[in-house]
Amino acid sequence: MPNKIANRKVICDVLMEHAKTDKDIVVLCSDSRGSASLTPFFNEYPEQSVEVGIAEQDLVGISAGLAACGKKPFAASPASFLSTRSYEQCKIDCAYSDTNVKLIGISGGVSYGALGMSHHSAQDIAAMSAIPNMRVYLPSDRFQTRKLFEALLQDQKCAYIRVGRNAVEDVYTEESCPFQMDKATLVRDGEDVLLVACGEMVRPAVDAAEILEKSGVSASVLDMYCVKPLDREAIVRQASKAKAVVSIEEHSPFGGLGSMVAQVVGEECPKTCVTMALPDSPVITGTSKEVFDYYGLNGEGIAKRALEALGK
Repeated sequence: MPNKIANRKVICDVLMEHAKTDKDIVVLCSDSRGSASLTPFFNEYPEQSVEVGIAEQDLVGISAGLAACGKKPFAASPASFLSTRSYEQCKIDCAYSDTNVKLIGISGGVSYGALGMSHHSAQDIAAMSAIPNMRVYLPSDRFQTRKLFEALLQDQKCAYIRVGRNAVEDVYTEESCPFQMDKATLVRDGEDVLLVACGEMVRPAVDAAEILEKSGVSASVLDMYCVKPLDREAIVRQASKAKAVVSIEEHSPFGGLGSMVAQVVGEECPKTCVTMALPDSPVITGTSKEVFDYYGLNGEGIAKRALEALGK
């Protein structure tokens, strides 16, 4: 059974390791250090920590100010609030002003489960991707999260990174986790159908590919952790040899990964393109797994939709 660990905990580990020697790293939270698993960082590096309180607009504005002074701010807040309440500050203070602010949307998607639509972030991929100069990342497991944040520590551009709240099953291993900044990772190569997923949906996509294999269907799985910039070349390369394309995301069916993939496929190599996402309505009450299972965002559900797309 694959190991499980929450990606937010990995973020804390990486930042703590680098903060030992890089005193420009500053972590900011909006009364969310516990939810973000960043309490150890605050305890170890109080002079490099800022608790803003429940004030997301201030969180982003202060982060941008620190970046303008040469600091490397990492601002963590629930994705549902960070991508809505502080949207103007993300657009103007971070992207338009070209400041080195890393915005960490924690408990993304339906991570908060039963707390309902007020705490769900099913629009953040679309919203943040629409901001010019804003990069958007959804790492799939702990190994990819570590490599992504180590890369983000080396650049000077703003970015939005969404991670979930719960522990997720490994997609990769410590010995085998291919990573290239802003390039999708081909997890499995196949000929019949292409499965494109991001974030917590990558593991179910891999499960679906394994189920399809038992049915004699060869599936590629493309981990599109870099939603923006989108790796168009990888999509075209894998979609060109497939009979159908299925995208899977923990997001609204509008403006997210599915819309982006469909646009690329439609322009470059037209064929059947299916988007699997959350419904355009408040989701059912339940845990993340219960929500995913209900809407077919699991291995069995994805395999079923892939077979339908192939006319089987």
